[in-house]
Amino acid sequence: MFIRKDDTVEVLAGDDKGKRGKVLRVLREKNKVVVEGINRVYKHLKPSRANPQGGRLSKEMAIDASNVALIDPTTNKPTRVGVEYLEDGTKVLIAKKSGTTLRTLAKPNPKYAKKK
Repeated sequence: MFIRKDDTVEVLAGDDKGKRGKVLRVLREKNKVVVEGINRVYKHLKPSRANPQGGRLSKEMAIDASNVALIDPTTNKPTRVGVEYLEDGTKVLIAKKSGTTLRTLAKPNPKYAKKK
């Protein structure tokens, strides 16, 4: 999974399809992400000493990572991502639609440098 905290993603499936938000948390072991403003549910609270009024608390629940796509910064549209090695052996994450480099994944490694 190439989605990280603070990435901007668009929801591809579900009730919030088409909405965008910032990733708040990534749950790698469950292959899920929590996105700001997406998949909101209400938790009903009984009145207590800490909360004498009671009421409804709205919070975001996790959504499957396969249902979100990273936003390509050049086209501002959702895109699939891939991994490439640059000339010096640096591993980078690229957008499939535009070929734009999204982020560096690993430092230069001479083992993966392209031979001339």
